[in-house]
Amino acid sequence: MPPSSSSAQQARQLLADRLRDLRRDAGLTAVELAVRAGWERTKVSKIEHATRPPSAADIRAWCQICGVENDAADLIASLHAAEGMWVEWRRMERSGLRRAQEARLPLYERTRQFRAYSCWIVPGLIQTEDYTRAVLRAYQQRRGLHDDVEAAVAARMKRQRVLRRNQRTAVFLVEESVLRNGFGGPAVMRGQLAHLAEVTTWPAVSLGVIPASPDRGMAGAAEDFWIFDNEQVNVELISGHLTVTQPTEIGLYAQMFARFGEIAVYGSRARDLFASTGRQL
Repeated sequence: MPPSSSSAQQARQLLADRLRDLRRDAGLTAVELAVRAGWERTKVSKIEHATRPPSAADIRAWCQICGVENDAADLIASLHAAEGMWVEWRRMERSGLRRAQEARLPLYERTRQFRAYSCWIVPGLIQTEDYTRAVLRAYQQRRGLHDDVEAAVAARMKRQRVLRRNQRTAVFLVEESVLRNGFGGPAVMRGQLAHLAEVTTWPAVSLGVIPASPDRGMAGAAEDFWIFDNEQVNVELISGHLTVTQPTEIGLYAQMFARFGEIAVYGSRARDLFASTGRQL
């Protein structure tokens, strides 16, 4: 499991702790519970140490043996929530890139405040169509997916409309390296940089660039992440997609985002970076 999936592991451990407490409250040892359930003798220990996730059927049997059948539904809901925190790209995209794009639309539609940080790619809501096409083509080829890139591009362009709706605000912070290490070649990148310059003039959007520096202190580069209101953080990793919902961890991401914002440049200074980078391509 990737280190950044600690939220998912913590959720699994919380479920394991609740199951252990139920067993202890029932006055049963781990071996006694396993015997009554007809399981191998080490299964209970593995579940309680979160090294082996229980199934929904395991939870129902556990609760029945401990005399707390009414707790089963809530525990199974916790199981499904933990399972949904960490999703590998191959699972998310098994039905194609278009459906993966469409699956996120409800989250974007209900969000009022977007905060996005990126160290390697322009955030999707402010990509040009050509840049999006180049990005999704790279994903499709790298992950060996069937080719529905054009449909996926259309879905992402449709999703961008949420920024044009009333009562939506967004703050985007990108590392300067994002402007140089791009997709699609010089022409596509020049078009994307021109679009970013335009984005800096949008009234409900703030776009900052974090200049390259030999000493970033506590604001060192991190993995790409999005904060949706104060309800959810999505972290994009090479192997998968992490969803963070615990308030304390959301707070950590918000704190880091604020640090990045303090060292970013905005407005005319950002536009100067876009223009100078474009001339160098």
